[in-house]
Amino acid sequence: MGKTILITGASSGFGLLLAKDLHDKGHIVIGTSRTPEKYEGKFPFKLFRLDISDDQSIQEFTEKVTKQVTKLDVLVNNAGYMVTGIAEETPVEIGRQQFETNFWGTIKVTNALLPIFRKQKSGQIITVSSIVGLIGPPNLSYYFASKHAIEGYFKSLRFELDQFNIKVSVVEPVWFKTNLSHNAVSSTGSIADYNQYRPKVNAFTQKGIDSAEEPTAVIQTISRLIDAKEPKFSNPVGKMTGMILFLQSYAHKMFEGSVLKDVRKAN
Repeated sequence: MGKTILITGASSGFGLLLAKDLHDKGHIVIGTSRTPEKYEGKFPFKLFRLDISDDQSIQEFTEKVTKQVTKLDVLVNNAGYMVTGIAEETPVEIGRQQFETNFWGTIKVTNALLPIFRKQKSGQIITVSSIVGLIGPPNLSYYFASKHAIEGYFKSLRFELDQFNIKVSVVEPVWFKTNLSHNAVSSTGSIADYNQYRPKVNAFTQKGIDSAEEPTAVIQTISRLIDAKEPKFSNPVGKMTGMILFLQSYAHKMFEGSVLKDVRKAN
């Protein structure tokens, strides 16, 4: 029997691929988008309006879900975006907005739907985090920080929700081919001391994007979690995850050997 699954950010990227996959498997899928009218008639699943950074939008969305959905089995928190740039050069307001969406937006949507799960005494919450929520390479400090925050929040929340038979998981992909990098907000460099460093670190980041894997493994991982009787909390995904996690304590040394060494020579 199919489950009712709600996926935020389902008009592109992981969200769209996942929504189509789950719909094809017989589940009832409800996706969200900030502009659902743009996709009217294009998808085989429902698409509700939701801007996770807007409190009124979340309230209106929750009211609609409560009225139209009799039982909600799974929430997949997928909506978000990425801020890139040197930390000191990135205006705090840009960093704050990153958290308003990736962290606070995710938390607000989760909290808005928790009463449904608690009333049912069942449910599942799967949040798309990132492998960078476990490590901290350069050039994306606010994005990485938002993912670290997500990891910490849901690590705690899973214990509190266990009494209601609500399962909590996070999925931590490496770089995958999605529209994340195309929709990224980039801060422009302005501090001269970083002029030698900036192109090196930008090239390092771009190399990761260019060599990204196809997103199939992420979709399969989330699908398996939905089917699992006892889903794992932490789920790194990607060919390099094992090595990355093994070497995470040496992350600075790894980057030092590939980028910092050249920068120091230039200086």
